[in-house]
Amino acid sequence: MSRPQSWVPTDPRSAPTREHVLSGLKGTDEGGPELVQLLTPEGQRVSDERFGSWAADVGRAELEGYYRDMVLVRRIDREGNALQRQGQLGIWVPLLGQEAAQIGAGRAATPRDMIFPSYREHGVAWCRGIDPTDLLGIFRGTDQGSWDPIAARFHLYTIVIGNQCLNATGYAMGQKFEGRVGNPVGEGPDAGSGNEATMCFFGDGATSQGDVHEGFVWAAAYDAPVVFYCQNNQWAISVPLERQTRVPLFQRARGYGFPGVRVDGNDVLACLAVTRWALEECRSGNGPVLIEAFTYRMDAHTTSDDPSRYRLADELELWKLKDPIERVRVNLVREHGVEQGFFDEVQAESDELAARFRAFCLDMPDPPPERIFSEVYAELSPRLEEERAGYLEYLASFEEEVAR
Repeated sequence: MSRPQSWVPTDPRSAPTREHVLSGLKGTDEGGPELVQLLTPEGQRVSDERFGSWAADVGRAELEGYYRDMVLVRRIDREGNALQRQGQLGIWVPLLGQEAAQIGAGRAATPRDMIFPSYREHGVAWCRGIDPTDLLGIFRGTDQGSWDPIAARFHLYTIVIGNQCLNATGYAMGQKFEGRVGNPVGEGPDAGSGNEATMCFFGDGATSQGDVHEGFVWAAAYDAPVVFYCQNNQWAISVPLERQTRVPLFQRARGYGFPGVRVDGNDVLACLAVTRWALEECRSGNGPVLIEAFTYRMDAHTTSDDPSRYRLADELELWKLKDPIERVRVNLVREHGVEQGFFDEVQAESDELAARFRAFCLDMPDPPPERIFSEVYAELSPRLEEERAGYLEYLASFEEEVAR
């Protein structure tokens, strides 16, 4: 982690200098000695005394599955980006470069665990069985999410920065109060089905929000079984990490009294192992855990953002060498002898998924105008009911006028 530098531009519209960006990059591109890594950028599998055993069961078949996950999720992400550029979506939030951080964590969760995402967790949604087409309504502006969050154990996307940390902490406190953590096998409210935990996803920028701090405080005070999973992609829109914190983000957990771990967010195996450990800590009743997945946002913050205004191509090119998908592909070839046919099959599957995703988007019907009333409150107030009736009357008269 680089030492914080004073950067106060004379012009508020000024971009950071080349020297400023590169100084921060040199201090953060490796993640420091605390970084947990099981798969190097060169595709070599390495050991880790503390967390290696948590991925000991991962062999060729499992790695092929994670590779498939990441390729398909990246393809959906690129298709979503293209659809927005073509005017089919109002906005898209890319996850390019963060596939390992999301797939590793998502595959670590059990069906009983509850997950609270922000708005970029397309990979985690995939792991929870959410069809990618269910995401389209959010970004097309036709719904707020079309899946059942209780059935999927995956909450609807949260747009307000950091607010999901409060929701996740409250849910985890409920798990604790209802005795769904710390039970021996065969005991507890659902005997034989095991314990539960909650996982909350957010970015490095959200750590500057009060909601995240408050979530940490309450989780610590009540030993809530929640894993706070921070995807540190180095940029809070245009604000670099070194302007947000004086210490590595995972070390902030010390101030709240619970453990923090920094993991290589471009290493799907390390993310899987660390998250498995953290979730089990929470299910066992040992309170909250903070994971900092040290990764990089390879694309814009959203399609409304232009990253070329505040970061340099040098930085992007360096992180391309740490591509999370490529390191798994290399490992599969070198250490498991996987042949080209497997990769061709995954590519063909990604083509089919992208075509289905695009076709679904283009065929989505526009919601009726009265939806502006039906999806706001569970029950309309008399005033809104009056407005709704007046609006429907206006629409009817308008349609009659057009028919003439």
